[in-house]
Amino acid sequence: MSPESAPLTPGDLRGHGLRLRTWYPHETDAVLRGVTDPDFLRWNVPRLPVKDAADAAQWIRARAEGWERNAFGAYCIADGSTDAPLGDVFLNLLNPLQRIGGVGYWVLPEARGRGVARHALELITRWGFDSVGLHRIELGHAVGHEASCRIAARVGYAVEGIQRGALYRDGRRDAYRDRHLHARLATDRPPTGR
Repeated sequence: MSPESAPLTPGDLRGHGLRLRTWYPHETDAVLRGVTDPDFLRWNVPRLPVKDAADAAQWIRARAEGWERNAFGAYCIADGSTDAPLGDVFLNLLNPLQRIGGVGYWVLPEARGRGVARHALELITRWGFDSVGLHRIELGHAVGHEASCRIAARVGYAVEGIQRGALYRDGRRDAYRDRHLHARLATDRPPTGR
């Protein structure tokens, strides 16, 4: 295996009744609903603020550009039968030389509580190890976000600790909060009892 991770190449990932695919340009409504949802905004401060359909279109374009720059692979989490958007999951190349990546995700309110985030995280994690060739994948969330903590644990991301002041505070860019860090290695045993 090469000492560096492989290029990020978009392609459908399927499993657990889900299809991970690239975002379609017309799916601005799903993006707008997802990244303006109060529960999403409670825990996240988007890099690209989305307030209307034009912002959502730019957000989708930025996802496509991430693939083109080989900086990150962003997938729409879609229903495997209807292809309707359910959320977003992405893998960033944090350090390609050392084969380290980072993952993140969000799910639309109507898709929560059905295992969508967990299954999408399983799919992108496997892709990161098997196709991209990563050695380590990190997952961080705001301290106190218990749902994300449970999802990370169920997918085998071990708790590594707290990173002080590593995230913006809800809706602000002038205040910070702590980040709970999880990680999984390619050599870790997959979780059982899924």
